[in-house]
Amino acid sequence: MLVIGNGESRKNIDINEIHGVKVGCNAIFRDYNNINHIICVDKRMVNEALKVNANSNSTFIYTRKEWIDRYHNREHIRLVPKLPYKGDQRADDPFQWGSGPYAVLLAAKHDKEVKMIGFDLYSKTNNTNNIYKDTDNYNTSNKRAVDPRYWIHQIAKVFEHYSNTTFLIYNDDLILPDTWKLPNVILDKIGNL
Repeated sequence: MLVIGNGESRKNIDINEIHGVKVGCNAIFRDYNNINHIICVDKRMVNEALKVNANSNSTFIYTRKEWIDRYHNREHIRLVPKLPYKGDQRADDPFQWGSGPYAVLLAAKHDKEVKMIGFDLYSKTNNTNNIYKDTDNYNTSNKRAVDPRYWIHQIAKVFEHYSNTTFLIYNDDLILPDTWKLPNVILDKIGNL
């Protein structure tokens, strides 16, 4: 299963060329119509996805329990998966989880091999690193980059709790965080995808 984050490292990858089940984050539906599962934990992104009819017969949109009642009449809206653990840090609160970590969790629940692209974590500058920056519902390119600590912690929890799943991260510039240096996590070059 392929999980697609929105880091700029994926900008030259043609998602249509990659076969198999795909899990994407937020506005990926703007560029691709062959994404099977779209994680939108922000209400604005769910609304945009529905407005452009991203929930075709083959696409499911996942969102938080706090928003799900707004969409009870939509058959392709689903609840993001439950966390596989209980933690005592703020980053362990399900409401603090972002679309990227939830996308990795959803894939881990359904496949023993999870391929990840667009999970850059850090910006090469101090500004926003997102393929959709400067567009509706996203930060501007001159805004300070999001601190990735929560994403790192949350995705590490997925790696830990799904230790029998292989996670292949395709990124040419990523330095794995220490908590991601696990036997089931492999960093590889984008060209090998």
